[in-house]
Amino acid sequence: MRTLVTGSTGYVGGRLVPQLLDAGHVVRVLVRDERKARAHPWADRVEIVVGDATKAEDVRRACEGVDVFYYLLHSIGSGGDLVRTEHEMAATIAEAAKDAGVGRIVYLSGMVPKDEEMSEHLRSRDEVARVLLDSGVPTAVLQAGIIIGSGSASFEMLRYLTERLPAMITPRWVDSRTQPIAIRDVLHLLVGCVDLPPDVNRRFDIGGPDVLTYLEMMQGYAKVAELPRRRILRVPVLSPSLSSHWVGLITPVPADLARPLVESLRNTVVAQEDDIWRYVHLPPGGLTGFERAVELALTKIRNLDVPTRWTSAATRGAPSEPLPEDPDWAGGSLYTDERTREVAASPENLWAVIEGIGGDHGWYSWPLAWEVRGLIDRAFGGPGLRRGRRDHSRLVVGDAVDFWRVEEEVEGEFLRLRAEMKVPGLAWLELRVGSDDSGTTSFHQRALFHPRGLLGHLYWWAVAPFHGFIFGGMQRNVAKAAESRS
Repeated sequence: MRTLVTGSTGYVGGRLVPQLLDAGHVVRVLVRDERKARAHPWADRVEIVVGDATKAEDVRRACEGVDVFYYLLHSIGSGGDLVRTEHEMAATIAEAAKDAGVGRIVYLSGMVPKDEEMSEHLRSRDEVARVLLDSGVPTAVLQAGIIIGSGSASFEMLRYLTERLPAMITPRWVDSRTQPIAIRDVLHLLVGCVDLPPDVNRRFDIGGPDVLTYLEMMQGYAKVAELPRRRILRVPVLSPSLSSHWVGLITPVPADLARPLVESLRNTVVAQEDDIWRYVHLPPGGLTGFERAVELALTKIRNLDVPTRWTSAATRGAPSEPLPEDPDWAGGSLYTDERTREVAASPENLWAVIEGIGGDHGWYSWPLAWEVRGLIDRAFGGPGLRRGRRDHSRLVVGDAVDFWRVEEEVEGEFLRLRAEMKVPGLAWLELRVGSDDSGTTSFHQRALFHPRGLLGHLYWWAVAPFHGFIFGGMQRNVAKAAESRS
């Protein structure tokens, strides 16, 4: 089959693509940024189409000759009218897929509760499912509850809440029942949908073998992670809004993403049927139980083998404009802070330090200042420093690094990070390794800031006096770390 995967650089899509390839299918991906797709190990095995899934002409172009369209897009955490935004995107895609003669759409959705008022997050998922099912293109809607897998946002919430809080005061939603499913079983089902009969146009509930409350999942996680049993005190006054803020403080998941996830936890999401298994065979060994799924996820985390994370998708509302070409850029002011120094280390050793920057390694200067900046960012709804890194030592385009994202990388030579923290403008940090004919290694560092309005200019001049401590210290300490490797 010729398949088209949207959301291929996100958490589920980035794992689905290699599974489709391994199953023998031809895979095409629709991406806005080709560099993000090229950073994946499967890039040379797929057809890459650059376009925007909200533009009908781009979707039609990507759908030419496609048998199965995988819809793995969502605007969670984007703010505004989520249901309307999702409806408009789904309608655009459905019409384009029908015009192009696509044989099937497969949509990964959320499980819809029975006889309960749905959260906005689940209502938006439900609306997309309705649009696709009415599109005239046979559609399979897989409705999942919490997905358990290394790097998923829901799993990261569960993990950090359980690990960091041996005792906690919790809202009533910890008693809501849910049916978690392992990411490996989700991927198995998505691949299996390729072979659905052409007359199948319906929703399917998908869940694992265990039905648990969120409290039981936290205790189950603690058991697998060999932590003491958690002490829980339930109170009725913590609203989803308040809960999302403390989730944002305790876990790496920012409040604007945590809120829709938390709001959905108040719903009972238990499968009403398991009809999908009439069409797709069970995975070898059967479905993965909750504790086994947690064990597999923790093993991947400990082995630094997490292929995709929730941070693989760009933060909604974060700046996405590429760095303007300077100095002839007509977009306005562009402030810079540039520093160059010689380093008594090989280019390889210097690059190893640069590529490992952030996360557990930190930023090599004034740790308290970075921590404070991260806390300020989280207070204003930004990601802060807790996103960390997907990989301990290697970066690819699109990776999140604390409150930065890798915009460009030339292996062994150049790294550009784009800021996703809350600032009144756009900011980048460039780190470059060089060497001359005499074998001298040089380290060039450049910070750039494009202010937005008067507040942006005031921000730059307010922080400029600290650049010597922050950027100067960072360059010195990165150089020292490289030299210590020699």
